[in-house]
Amino acid sequence: MTGQLAFDLPIKPAFGRDNFFVSDANRQALAMVDDDGVWPAGRLVLSGPPGSGKTHLTAIWVGRTGGRMIGAEALDQMDLPSLAWAGAVAVDGADHAAGHEGREAALFHLCNLMTENRGRLMLTGRSGPRDWGMALPDLASRVQASALARMAAPDDSLLSSVLIKLFADRQVAVDPTLVPYLVARMDRTFAAARALVDTLDRVALERGGPISRSLAAEALIHLSDRKD
Repeated sequence: MTGQLAFDLPIKPAFGRDNFFVSDANRQALAMVDDDGVWPAGRLVLSGPPGSGKTHLTAIWVGRTGGRMIGAEALDQMDLPSLAWAGAVAVDGADHAAGHEGREAALFHLCNLMTENRGRLMLTGRSGPRDWGMALPDLASRVQASALARMAAPDDSLLSSVLIKLFADRQVAVDPTLVPYLVARMDRTFAAARALVDTLDRVALERGGPISRSLAAEALIHLSDRKD
């Protein structure tokens, strides 16, 4: 059988509430996001490693509140008063504003506007805000005074659910026994899960065959070698 070419087809991740898998790694963060009425000054920082589900959980909150989500790189390009009138705003990757004078100034202004409007502001980052290195002291004090929800490293249950979701997003069917095989051998990060599913899907398409355990073993070795 001749192999197929692996085109870069668009993948459409499912970001609905039903697609968010709850475990001990994210249960507390989910509860804090749901209870936005008690955030100090209406602000919450959601922290966690890349691919940990921050964007997914933020999208759930934005959908529930009818708010808006922007990336930190767009902060100094926004009409901030109009943005604040949304009532609920999420800044994804807010830690990337650190060290950028225009973005820090815009985020500081947005914090003040959201407080004045009694709105809700969610900021996401890879770590807690004390580690962001904001140069603007007044901004640093505001983000550090925010409620903090942490997304922990994935446990077996969550990592298994994420793998299943990633395969489903690509409409790829795999043997159910393959998932625990992968969980026991892969790096325990969400980024590793994405890289593994991407590699398995691409190689299976190229070879025109299913995603087997032998292919999985080969992919795990390849990714390990590439990391080294």
